Amino acid sequence: MNGVVVINKPTDFTSFDVVAVVRKTLGTKKVGHCGTLDPNATGVLPVLVGNATKAQDIIPNHDKSYVATFKLGLSSDTLDIWGEISFENGDDVTKQELEEAFAKFVGEIMQVPPMYSAVKKDGVRLYDLARQGIEVEREARKITVYSLNLMEFDEKTQEGKLAVSCSKGTYIRTLISDVAQSLGTNAVMTSLVRTTACGFTLDEAITLDELKAMAENGSIEGKVLSTESLFVNYKELIVSEKQAVRFYNGNPLDITRTALRDMSFLDSEIFRVKDSEGTFLGLGSVDLSKGVLKIYKHFSK
Repeated sequence: MNGVVVINKPTDFTSFDVVAVVRKTLGTKKVGHCGTLDPNATGVLPVLVGNATKAQDIIPNHDKSYVATFKLGLSSDTLDIWGEISFENGDDVTKQELEEAFAKFVGEIMQVPPMYSAVKKDGVRLYDLARQGIEVEREARKITVYSLNLMEFDEKTQEGKLAVSCSKGTYIRTLISDVAQSLGTNAVMTSLVRTTACGFTLDEAITLDELKAMAENGSIEGKVLSTESLFVNYKELIVSEKQAVRFYNGNPLDITRTALRDMSFLDSEIFRVKDSEGTFLGLGSVDLSKGVLKIYKHFSK
């Protein structure tokens, strides 16, 4: 079995726990995932099966979307409700003030990763240092927030819900905390649901219980998305039968003998290569200096 199974990760499961369940349920060793979710978070976790695991490091779309709830006036060591709540402070914030603050966090911004994160400092995970009570200086990293919208906010309880679309490496609990601090208060995230990841949506996701039931009744194939679905951002290139054999064997293709001769493209641009019957063979990369489309990654073997 090859392809992507989009799982709606339950709470209290790590991403690796989900991989273990999928591996056991489908009876295959080659299983991975893209886009780690914290145990307390739920939502979209794309799980790669079979030859799709070869795509783990080259997936072009790492953008994600979330719906999160939060409470202003609280602070915790983990920036969420599951950490140690240390104190409450700050004046109450209005809905208008919050919306105005949100607008300032849209676009390219710098974000300091939280201590309770998997980011490494001198080869050590930050969360391992945090659990020892050690806090170290972290470098701010550039992230992109494509949209940040306030869905609900109760001015009396100072509790709300937001929707955010962002780039890889964005910590939503840090984003919430940073917005609150810009308003002179603190905040903790109280829930997190990932609604999209790597181009897949929550509507496409199935629960682990549904996975097990489908595996038992033999209907799971219908929920395994193609490996090619990971690369829909790339243009498609259909090749002839002979060219497909050549590509399969690892040989480059002469650009002038393929449909590329009638297409506009850039040097090093990547294409989805398919045979005349529509079978996905793999990815090819343009090498203008040699006038060829060379192998970037095989998925047909």
